[in-house]
Amino acid sequence: MKLLITGGCGFIGSHVVRQALAIGHDVTNLDKLTYAGNPANLSGVNTSKYRFVQGDIADAGVVDPLVAEADAVINLAAETHVDRSIDSADAFLRTNVIGVHVLCEVIKASGRAVRLLQVSTDEVYGSIDSGAFSEGDRFSPSSPYSAAKAGGELMAFSYHTTHGLDVVSTRGANTYGPNQFPEKLIPFAVTELLEGRKIPMYGDGTQVRDWLHVNDHARAILCVLENGKPGEAYNVPGENERQNIEVIREILKMMGLDESRIEKVKDRPGHDRRYAVDGAKLHDLGYGPVETLAKGLVETVAWYQKYESWWRPLKEASKDFFARHYGKLGRT
Repeated sequence: MKLLITGGCGFIGSHVVRQALAIGHDVTNLDKLTYAGNPANLSGVNTSKYRFVQGDIADAGVVDPLVAEADAVINLAAETHVDRSIDSADAFLRTNVIGVHVLCEVIKASGRAVRLLQVSTDEVYGSIDSGAFSEGDRFSPSSPYSAAKAGGELMAFSYHTTHGLDVVSTRGANTYGPNQFPEKLIPFAVTELLEGRKIPMYGDGTQVRDWLHVNDHARAILCVLENGKPGEAYNVPGENERQNIEVIREILKMMGLDESRIEKVKDRPGHDRRYAVDGAKLHDLGYGPVETLAKGLVETVAWYQKYESWWRPLKEASKDFFARHYGKLGRT
């Protein structure tokens, strides 16, 4: 297929681009190149089947000619960091909601049968004490980030219901792996330790997340693209549930350090205690995760240890955010 992948220079997006090219698809990558969009994530991609376009999905003039060439659109363009959404939600609404609306309008106006795969998140459901959310459960987002993702997904499905657009979505669990911007838990912890600092940990660290390796997430997205039923959403679990403190302890152990390198900070406002989604529907399409957290975490920590030249400039560029944010939280 001829794919338009938005946000393809981001963490998950770059892995989807690489896997799509490996399968044999033609890929146009539209990315605004905000702070988390990094062309270095696609270094070494040199093929006539790949094209990069810098632009904003909320700009119909940019999106229109690209959709005209595409068989399908995979929308990974998004603002994703919860802490940044708490600071200011404006950019989240523009990209995660208005951007989706623009994509839908352009696809509708094209009059062509272009599939839209909206990449969402398990955070749209909110927290769950036990069991796991199924695709039919109601949304209860807790942060401006997850609310914006929920809004974008609902927008996309409204165009399926009202205008007949071919829309599918994926709701992925907490994703980790190489090339992740160093503000998320795992890369942030590793890089803070490499820089000689302690790891700031929210509250007691007992928040539970289901960890999904980025390679598995990319495989799931492409599986739904090819096999998903129009109008349907698909949960993407990692099947690796851990408390945050457990993940931090494993990182410390791998790096030969002890728990004196943990520094507790005030908990995030509205911090969800546990995310969990049921992946039975996706399993029925023939997908299942293959990466274990034990193996994936070792490889991920090693990647950040090896590629300091990749992450250090990114952290330097965001040093004001980190200083402002953790200064705002205060130490306990």
